[in-house]
Amino acid sequence: MKLFVVRHGETEWNAQKRLQGHLDSPLTVNGIHHAELLSKRLKSTCFASIISSPSERAMHTARIIRGNQTLAIETDKRLKEINLGSWQGKTFEEIKEMDPDRFENYAKHPNQYYREEKEAENLTDVVTRVKDFLKDTEEKYQTGNHLIITHGVVIKVLQLICKNYSIDKIWEPPEIEGTSLTIIEIKDGERKLLVEGDISHKE
Repeated sequence: MKLFVVRHGETEWNAQKRLQGHLDSPLTVNGIHHAELLSKRLKSTCFASIISSPSERAMHTARIIRGNQTLAIETDKRLKEINLGSWQGKTFEEIKEMDPDRFENYAKHPNQYYREEKEAENLTDVVTRVKDFLKDTEEKYQTGNHLIITHGVVIKVLQLICKNYSIDKIWEPPEIEGTSLTIIEIKDGERKLLVEGDISHKE
């Protein structure tokens, strides 16, 4: 079984360096173009399922990559980006001003990052739901290729899980750019990263 995990294409807020979280903004011209290039790259891969975050930026990317295939796009809210509460919709600079210590932890000391806001998630919350998603997907499908369209933090968490790393290593390279491809092979209960954050289709 292989999971072809893709980050959504670049959005308007990505270009403005605004954090999106559970909020949303449309794909840019570049984001659409890069998704089209990835669609061509994956054209010969036969997928048994397509599972997307319900966020429109992910769904739009999924529809582009699917192309003319008739396969339905399933949605799973466990693939949504981390909920960043009051930070959502703000630029990095705005967040640094309003919440400097917590933002410092988020960016440089992720194991010390903690949110008390009712709606906001901690990184451990994302780990829990992504592990749950992986377990259910492995039990449901067991074989075949599966296209997963999701978000940057979710993909970094998937890397942590596959490598059995702790949260303090979440921002280690490679960077997860828009439409980057990460491939996870699952065999006999073992999860192996075959490709991480590949963007060769953009070149």
